[in-house]
Amino acid sequence: QVHLVESGGGLVQAGTSLRLSCTASERTFNNYAVGWFRQAAGEEREFVGAITSSGSTLYAESVKGRFTLARDNAKATVYLQMDSLKPEDTAVYSCARDVTDLGTTYQAIYDSWGPGTQVIVSS
Repeated sequence: QVHLVESGGGLVQAGTSLRLSCTASERTFNNYAVGWFRQAAGEEREFVGAITSSGSTLYAESVKGRFTLARDNAKATVYLQMDSLKPEDTAVYSCARDVTDLGTTYQAIYDSWGPGTQVIVSS
């Protein structure tokens, strides 16, 4: 069972950037899509973006043009670069594995969820 760990969260001001990392415990991770999701306090978890093993990406409309996904297979890590952050981006961000490698928005497809990392964007 692969384990995923997120890192890079923190408290930042609106308009600035953060880069989150999702690192896997084994390199079979490189054969699968990885999705990022976020959950704000009192809200449902929502899709942020996904990247397939070949590097194809899909983004939620709310982050398109501001967030960018990339992966470093040598490090078994997927990065979520978040630019032009807004207060409404405040949430716990989690990554998960998609063994179908579709990179879908459908949460039920994903497994091996990481514990999450908190992002707080102040206005």
